[in-house]
Amino acid sequence: MSLQIEFEQGRRALIVRLKGELDHHTADVVKARMEEAIAKEHTRHLILSLKDLSFMDSSGLGVILGRYKQITSKGGKMVVCDVAPAVYRLFELSGMFKIVSIQDNERNAMSSLEVAL
Repeated sequence: MSLQIEFEQGRRALIVRLKGELDHHTADVVKARMEEAIAKEHTRHLILSLKDLSFMDSSGLGVILGRYKQITSKGGKMVVCDVAPAVYRLFELSGMFKIVSIQDNERNAMSSLEVAL
């Protein structure tokens, strides 16, 4: 299965929705497209919705961690939301939740950014 990426510029954050599999086959494309969108939109905050992400490996974790560093270096915040159970388990095992904030859905993710501003 391939990966689809959807971008939506919200009022306070760029929302990125991933659908499919984020693995070593798709990681470079996802990284490049997210970096481009963040730069083009002058994005300060990022919401990453993983509701339709069916699989992720360590390459995907690297992409997410890299975007986290990119956003936080600009003084922004990154929130991950709608994490599917299999991907959630990978986040737990890797310790990613100690670094990246998680919310149940996009609305809560957006609210968490507005409160933090």
